[in-house]
Amino acid sequence: MNRKKSRELIMKLLFEMSINREDFKSVLADLEDNLEKKNESKETDGAEEVYSENVDKLKNVDMEYVKRVVKGIEENKDSLDKDIEKYLRNWTLNRLPKVDAAILRICTYEFLYEQDIPEKVSINEAIELAKKYSSEKSAPFINGVLGNMIKDKSISKQ
Repeated sequence: MNRKKSRELIMKLLFEMSINREDFKSVLADLEDNLEKKNESKETDGAEEVYSENVDKLKNVDMEYVKRVVKGIEENKDSLDKDIEKYLRNWTLNRLPKVDAAILRICTYEFLYEQDIPEKVSINEAIELAKKYSSEKSAPFINGVLGNMIKDKSISKQ
């Protein structure tokens, strides 16, 4: 399973949830439905082919990890946001681009709840997501916030 692709999917799901104001249960249920439709589908007209390609991109995604992290972020959102806010200089989480907020939440969640992931790996993956999906200023900003977070050590694994 590919954690990089899994984090990317988590970021997209969190972004979708923030834009559509959906809860994690409905977003994960929609994802499961789409995966089931792909498995049941035998026909391939033009639209089905495009859909099939998008679902095929999820082949190497660790769905258990995705579900656990999305659920964990939503269940701990207030405390995660408080932890993140401590390290935002002259910013609030609400003012950040939604993609950046999603990336920060994923990494902060991993710092606190995913024992098997080294902090530097989480930070590197967050930077890569920011480079791919956000503005050119986002990657250094996210790196600074997360770097300060682990230097401070007031945030630690649960």
